[in-house]
Amino acid sequence: MGVPLNPFVIMVAAALTSNMVLSNFLGMCSFISVSKDIKTANGLGMAVTFVLTLTSVLNYLVYYYILVPLELVYLRYIVFIIVIAAFVQFLEMVIDRFSPALYINLGIFLPLITVNCAILGGVLFMIIREYSLIQSLFFGFGSGIGWWLAIVALAAMRMRMREKDIPPQLVGPGITMIIIGIMALAFLGFSGMVPVQ
Repeated sequence: MGVPLNPFVIMVAAALTSNMVLSNFLGMCSFISVSKDIKTANGLGMAVTFVLTLTSVLNYLVYYYILVPLELVYLRYIVFIIVIAAFVQFLEMVIDRFSPALYINLGIFLPLITVNCAILGGVLFMIIREYSLIQSLFFGFGSGIGWWLAIVALAAMRMRMREKDIPPQLVGPGITMIIIGIMALAFLGFSGMVPVQ
């Protein structure tokens, strides 16, 4: 069932060489929208990492111990989304209880973690690549760390760009897309460093 890759190698590859947002371009909507402020980006990055790590494990268990034995594999997309939605709802209640300011700053993007394609993409990659439970845990964590690293880096650059003279035609989405493109090229420099299936 599993591929012979060290879980640590999978984690580093998921964070750097096949970064969920900069290599696979998954989760771009919240990545661009919430990256205007470092504190908010950091909070969402932590939330996405937490959700991606734990839902990878939960969906692994559901897939291999419920869907496969009952021959219900064709329901995997629906079941994966239900597991992710339930977990995000739990996370939303915890953040609201312990950090109301972060809850308000994240706004609509916190419940939208449910439909963040980086979360579902991570779970599907895990199934397609036939990772073991431990590999899935490390892959989910590495993917989350990569997404977190990318959104905080983008937020830091966007905050610095406010102090610079930018041609009026590039202010806003234009300069943001240029920054993301340069970041994607930078992460592409890690390609080949760590093997990924």
